[in-house]
Amino acid sequence: MQRIPCVLMRGGTSRGPFFLSSDLPSDRASRDAVLISAMGSGHPLQIDGIGGGNPLTSKVAIVGRSTRPDADVDYLFAQVNVERASVDTAPNCGNMLAAVGPFAIEQGLVKATDPETRLTIFNVNTGKRIESIVQTPGGVVDYEGDTAIAGVPGTAAPVRMAFLDAAGSKTGKLLPTDAGTDLIDGIEVTLFDMAVAAMLVDAGSLGKTGQEMPGDLDADRTFMQRLETLRLEAGRLMGLGDVSQMVIPKPILLAPPTGNATITARYFMPHSCHTAVAITGAVCIASACCTPGTIAHRLARLPDPEADGRRRLIIEHPSGQTPVEIEQDPVTGIVTRAMVIRTARRLFDGFVHVRDQVA
Repeated sequence: MQRIPCVLMRGGTSRGPFFLSSDLPSDRASRDAVLISAMGSGHPLQIDGIGGGNPLTSKVAIVGRSTRPDADVDYLFAQVNVERASVDTAPNCGNMLAAVGPFAIEQGLVKATDPETRLTIFNVNTGKRIESIVQTPGGVVDYEGDTAIAGVPGTAAPVRMAFLDAAGSKTGKLLPTDAGTDLIDGIEVTLFDMAVAAMLVDAGSLGKTGQEMPGDLDADRTFMQRLETLRLEAGRLMGLGDVSQMVIPKPILLAPPTGNATITARYFMPHSCHTAVAITGAVCIASACCTPGTIAHRLARLPDPEADGRRRLIIEHPSGQTPVEIEQDPVTGIVTRAMVIRTARRLFDGFVHVRDQVA
């Protein structure tokens, strides 16, 4: 067995091992083999690894000091498939992103300042930058606080993240087809790329209310197959090619909101429904709500902008609500900045053991 240093962290509503890039093979095939062995993928319980048998707990963050003048650290996200021995590095993960700042500070990649540390993260997956603000009173990362987020028990210190110029994360365009809506097999969809490439669908067009619980949606195999068929064609229309082995574009069901929310969403990963919402997904949905001509804009109860032009949107999901603060260019209307608040926690650190033949 080979042992590799790692730190298991919760970031937002996700969890997984964090590695220094220098501790993993530089060759992609070798690196992926190490991750598959470490997580125990290829088995539904990931019984021979440290994965949790769920897409939300089968995620990996790879972090290193950046050589870019506009970033402090580089962050590569890897979604390790649970049942198949495969790794997808196409998307970013905004929940795991919440723990990148604390990890980078505690690993000595970024020097902490008192009372908080501001750092810029370059997401290798999308080529986009994110500003992260971590609580570091006395120059030490503080995980304790009174911030609660839907989908995580208890409270913790806030991690503030601002997605900078996140449009066109994988396709290079906010609207990959230059249209607010497209038709796929008779179903109207919005193909949208902000922080994550996604296919937005009015839940009603697929016979759903948008209020269903994730387990009920997952159990409807006819619906899930229909959603995947639409997603495959969406990927082709977005210029992503054959996406059958990729986790993007993400399918997102949308519906009118209840209570004080802006919109209701059910976010898919893509083959199961998220119990809350991915942070990149929340940024994508909120941005689409602010973009005329999209399905999201049509369904949203959009708040008026504040005096400084910002809007605070609330995404309603199965575990509660996720707020997103949006800034738009006053001339073009393009979303230039999206701010979210997450929490993170260091769970344990040490070494993960992988088989000799893959290390």
